[in-house]
Amino acid sequence: MSLDVSVVGSGYVGTTLAACLADLGHDVTAIDIDEDIVEQLNAGESPIHEPGLDPLLTAYAGNSLRASTTHDSVPESDVVFLTIQTPAREDGSIDIGPLRAAAEDVGRALADAEDYTLVVVKSTVIPGMTEEELIPVLEDASGKTEGEEFGVAVNPEFQSQGSAVDDFMSPDKIVLGTDGDERALDLFAQLYESLVAQWEAPVVETGRREAAMVKYANNVFLAAKVSLINELGNICKEYDVDSYDVADAIGMDERIGAKFLRSGVGWGGSCFPKDTAAIMAAARQADYDPDLLESVVGVNEKQPRRMLGLLDEHVDVEGERVAVLGLAFKSGTDDIRGSRAKPVIEGLQERGADVVAYDPLANESMAAEYPDVTYVDSAAEALDGAHGTLVVTDWDEFAALDTEFDAMEERVVVDGRRVIARREGLTYEGLTW
Repeated sequence: MSLDVSVVGSGYVGTTLAACLADLGHDVTAIDIDEDIVEQLNAGESPIHEPGLDPLLTAYAGNSLRASTTHDSVPESDVVFLTIQTPAREDGSIDIGPLRAAAEDVGRALADAEDYTLVVVKSTVIPGMTEEELIPVLEDASGKTEGEEFGVAVNPEFQSQGSAVDDFMSPDKIVLGTDGDERALDLFAQLYESLVAQWEAPVVETGRREAAMVKYANNVFLAAKVSLINELGNICKEYDVDSYDVADAIGMDERIGAKFLRSGVGWGGSCFPKDTAAIMAAARQADYDPDLLESVVGVNEKQPRRMLGLLDEHVDVEGERVAVLGLAFKSGTDDIRGSRAKPVIEGLQERGADVVAYDPLANESMAAEYPDVTYVDSAAEALDGAHGTLVVTDWDEFAALDTEFDAMEERVVVDGRRVIARREGLTYEGLTW
């Protein structure tokens, strides 16, 4: 059954959600305060880089997918998603000011709704914030009572950048935090019916606080797994052990699993750093010391420094050209939030190096933050005349580099992602192998 859906916020999560729900057969309105984003969406153009998203927008824009700067669609919607970012403060806690403002706008629009509407918190929030912060705002702005005239649920997203469309369309799980609201569960059943039927995705029905915690637990667990394999990889490096052979073996143990065992320069992005910091801040607020999570973050912060240290063992970069290959926090995206290239660039600049950088998608974004770096249009151009090279992002095109290294003054490569193959005449250092 087709539902009328409004998606408030058209960032990475909201845009992907809106397009995928339209593909599932629902009638979707994307709401954003940015007129340029709204114009792009209505033209069938994506405001973000995400594989598989452009064809969906082209197919549904102007039909079952529309965009607006107003909340006019909310009163007629069966379901309204809140997909507003919750950025981190300096102490790691999340700022829900923008989310509260969006909830207030939705609440005012709900005042005109004649039927039950389900408001779904897709944004990442600490357990309890939905009940203590957002529901009162919705009630005050709408003049209605939650649980009677409208419902509120928590439905966290588990979409990785670079594979967000595939992650949504073939989910590992769907988590529904409703506190037992049967009307909410009925709407969710209609909303995700085809996903559950096609992929037999496990559906977890739980409370709102539990659903909020699942999101944090998911990301923090994965961050810890990456930091653990990086710590093991660092030890392997000291004993001349190939950590990837070790990872392949332990990944065969079903208790461990093979995913997230590629050791290297560490994790970044919008979720792992923010969510780990947020749950640590929440723990401290509850007078609990998150010792293990502090170590998880510590290992991650250490990896770029180790990478620079390996370069120092082979060349003095002061006054010399050094190439940084890869600026996005992972391949398949142009997002530089939490990118490990940032501490690498900063470390090179502290050493007095002349930094030249290349990324297939993220040059422009990084240039806005690091204007003193030279950005070029190809890896070959970055390598030309370089005294050393650091590989930070695992773009496939870097694996195809071969004779381009001949243009380097000093053929030294420190590989943080196991992308470059060892070869004769190349001084090659793997970060953890």
